[in-house]
Amino acid sequence: MGALAGFLIAFSLPPWGWWPLGLVGFALFAHGCDGAAGRHRFAMGYAAGFVWLAMGELWMFDLTAPGYVLVFVVFGAGYGVVALAAGSGDERLVLLPAGFVLYEWFRWSYPFGGVPLATVPMTQVDSPLNATLPLLGALLLTAVAIATGSAVQLLATRRFDMAAMTIGPVVVAVLAGTLWPGAEPIGNIDVAVVQGGGPQRTRADTCENQRVFDRHAEATASIDRAVDLVMWPENVVNPISDGTPPGRCDDLFFMSEAIEQTAAIARSQNAVLIPGWFHSAGSVSPGNTVNYSTAITPQGETVSRYDKVRIVPFGEFVPLRSFIEIFNDEIPGRDVLQGTGPAVLESPAATLGISISWEIFFDSRGRAAIRDGGEILVNPTNGSSYWLTILQSQQVASSRLRAMETDRWVLQAAPTGFSAIVSPDGQVVERTGISEQRVLYGTVERRSGLTLATRLGAWPMLVLATAAFVAIRVRPGRWRDRR
Repeated sequence: MGALAGFLIAFSLPPWGWWPLGLVGFALFAHGCDGAAGRHRFAMGYAAGFVWLAMGELWMFDLTAPGYVLVFVVFGAGYGVVALAAGSGDERLVLLPAGFVLYEWFRWSYPFGGVPLATVPMTQVDSPLNATLPLLGALLLTAVAIATGSAVQLLATRRFDMAAMTIGPVVVAVLAGTLWPGAEPIGNIDVAVVQGGGPQRTRADTCENQRVFDRHAEATASIDRAVDLVMWPENVVNPISDGTPPGRCDDLFFMSEAIEQTAAIARSQNAVLIPGWFHSAGSVSPGNTVNYSTAITPQGETVSRYDKVRIVPFGEFVPLRSFIEIFNDEIPGRDVLQGTGPAVLESPAATLGISISWEIFFDSRGRAAIRDGGEILVNPTNGSSYWLTILQSQQVASSRLRAMETDRWVLQAAPTGFSAIVSPDGQVVERTGISEQRVLYGTVERRSGLTLATRLGAWPMLVLATAAFVAIRVRPGRWRDRR
């Protein structure tokens, strides 16, 4: 039963996205806890998590096979712990959603900053339950998804009174999220989101830097209308220091050229250009690299810069480097220098909240961008190294979650896909295909104001979930099985 639950939950994730299967999977998970002994509950939950994460993170196999196996073997066990802690009686109707909230938050946060991939909220990004996102964010959506699954299980076992009690709070949360006031429009801008195209499954190569830049310059030159903002992906401007000897490459891309050419592109389009940069940190921090985006005005002047704050473990920094290097000599040679500034780019077109690539998976980074004054949320990213389209599809789902949580338009730009324009209600207005060269056009609202989820963050749901465990486990007599 656990493996079947995991299979159904996995197929409710992007890129498949059959969200009703997720609710059936959560119902089977709840049924596996009903009246079962502790060791059986743990085994059932572990099997569900094992299959769910093995399918939902299959893309990782091409990047690091040992890391891929470690993810579903270790993190899958956490769902066994959730099932064990939830109990076998009616107390599970409260403790199962609470346990999922606490474990999902833990998985999104630890270790090394967390890995919020193949998550419960992604399974319900298309379901009516997504109306809860502006209220208390992704953790509330997690709780109502698990509670809805429990209600389905109760209906299937003809426990209609308990099903009504379980689904009642879900209905209240959906209605409250629908009716709660959000942000207000304060103006419109015309945007162009540029995807340069090129092959998937490519790795960083100094000899390719000029060609990647040229593809995006070529696509930008095809813009056939006046726009206020031109959005480029993460690290497609990847120059080296002036004076670097040619070595094995015939066509190197130097810093002075990059600065001149990006300024010229902004002037030629008479628009704000948002390019993504990646290069050596130089004298600022020898031995490190930097990953950032800038805002270049229509006059060619750079007026704002944001350095990526939440960097990728084992991709942009290597925890326990001296130990890991004993077993693997293919890890990045230099860590990315972590940013510390506000998550915004100030520009003449708009104040842009920004989450670079990996950061869009973290609700905390989306909140920071909007709290810092973001009127639109932008996500320059680079998914060109990855196998299949699982991760890229989950990133679009994350952009949709952030759009609904913050009540903002989201612009996502990737060099080889997926690039997208997402409305505040989470609808994908435009999206590219993989590897194609294309420009997405849209008129998007600048918006002001904070949703409740943006104001309060994760703490209300964490407090409620913890309080549920304390109250029920301290006073177990109130939760004896009514059967």
